[in-house]
Amino acid sequence: MDIKEYTFDAIVIGSGISGGWAAKELCEKGLKTLVIERGRMVKHLKDYPTAMLDPWQFKHHNSKTRQMVEDNPIISKHYAFDESTEHFYIHDKLHPYIQEKPFDWIRGYQVGGKSLLWARQTQRWSDYEFEAPKRDGFATDWPIRYADLAPWYSYVEKFIGVSGNRDGLKNLPDSEVLPAFEMNAVELHIKDKINREFPDRPVIIGRCAHITKAEDIHLQQGRATCMARSLCQRGCPFGAYFSSNASTLPWAEKTGNLTIKPNTVVHSIIYDEKLGKATGVKTVDAITKKETIYHARILFVNGSTLNSNLILLNSKSSKFPNGLGNLNGLMGRHIAFHNYRGRITATMDGFEDNYYYGRRPTQVFMPSFRNVYRQETDFLRGYMIAFSASRSSWNKPANGIGQHLKDSLTEAGQWTVSMSILLITSVAYTENDEKLMRDFLEEGVAMLKTAGCKNIKTTDQQEIGYRNPGLEVHEMGGVRMGTDPDTSLLNKWNQLHHCKNVFVTDGACMTSTGNQNPSLTYMALTARAANYAFEEWQKGNL
Repeated sequence: MDIKEYTFDAIVIGSGISGGWAAKELCEKGLKTLVIERGRMVKHLKDYPTAMLDPWQFKHHNSKTRQMVEDNPIISKHYAFDESTEHFYIHDKLHPYIQEKPFDWIRGYQVGGKSLLWARQTQRWSDYEFEAPKRDGFATDWPIRYADLAPWYSYVEKFIGVSGNRDGLKNLPDSEVLPAFEMNAVELHIKDKINREFPDRPVIIGRCAHITKAEDIHLQQGRATCMARSLCQRGCPFGAYFSSNASTLPWAEKTGNLTIKPNTVVHSIIYDEKLGKATGVKTVDAITKKETIYHARILFVNGSTLNSNLILLNSKSSKFPNGLGNLNGLMGRHIAFHNYRGRITATMDGFEDNYYYGRRPTQVFMPSFRNVYRQETDFLRGYMIAFSASRSSWNKPANGIGQHLKDSLTEAGQWTVSMSILLITSVAYTENDEKLMRDFLEEGVAMLKTAGCKNIKTTDQQEIGYRNPGLEVHEMGGVRMGTDPDTSLLNKWNQLHHCKNVFVTDGACMTSTGNQNPSLTYMALTARAANYAFEEWQKGNL
């Protein structure tokens, strides 16, 4: 083999949200970059086969059939899984795993990864999250603070497009925003009532990675304004929401420095004992099973949290018999996640003359108000509340026959309200998680009563077999950042402490969780680390 054909300046493992950003940054800086993706190629526009289909054009009207659920008891629980999206998921039987404790692992093996399926909520962390482990005595201290990441948040937000308001909240710092989506009449009513009775609980419209007013940087990417179809998980033909496929990968491709190898599984990273660094990766063709080694001076591991852990644990050598950089035995441990286990529903009388148009791709949020500035409860940390109000309408079964049936099909129904949370938790639920969820249910009911809601019902979704850890697709950790090599695996630049030319910037790098959705933080960490890697490459340090 011609070694030049298999040698690059940088290798990026994975093409999802963080892998796409690593590719963009490295290619823009002139590095010949290989992106390795274990799944098939998915090209923007070309490979969104259901993006423009109507419900009646699906064999089962875009529902989950009994067979789909029986064949896929795990992924069929995910909110976006149906006839229109099943081709973007790894079906349960194709990549089985052992569950010592119930864990729903949702995966999307294709170019673009789960950036095609994410819920697109983009919230910055604050120092209240970065300082949490040190303040409250868990995990290990983060090696960075908000000031280290703030300029990179701005850098990423301007490129991807984030709709929202500048809300001026200390524990949810403002983003670089495009015009916000609007709350409907019932949501505004609930907001007003809550703000009067609970002035320490601000209610804001969600910030999401949707273009509401395309700026020049978005037009350069070939992306346009969101049509509020809320069919995002099928792949957006307008490129209005951020995905690797619509944004970072085409941008990297335009530089002429990008090579993508789909259907290629990374077996392990190769470590050279004499050089004291990684020299490349060993791969297996997913179709032919042929083994190939690719070489590079810089390696970014962005295979998604659990797969990045697996690759590193499988990268064994004389120096690292338990996985690359894993001298302290912490790799693969301390996996955390968000959980949406608690849920409240209610109805709202009145407002029959109020309507709304389109399908807004975000919800209303209430940033954490528990234990933010000081410890106030018998549980650690807090939770963010998300809620929305909508009218039952034409996608619901209609009642009656004849003229009554026809009339019911042309008029929206009663207003309903749904409220849920993000929990800070570990792989197995703890007593702290239970206390936190109960607090949400109590406080959520109190706020909805204040707003005048009726028929309020609370649900612990785990009790009905629906919310195992992992279903929210926010698993993180296992290769955590920190200052001390004895208690962490990565330094403040996301480099392995003991192998400085290997960077991990997906969810695996997280030291702890916040109550915010994590994807924006992954992107900012990746852009920051790629910039640092290039500077070190220029100096000859990598």
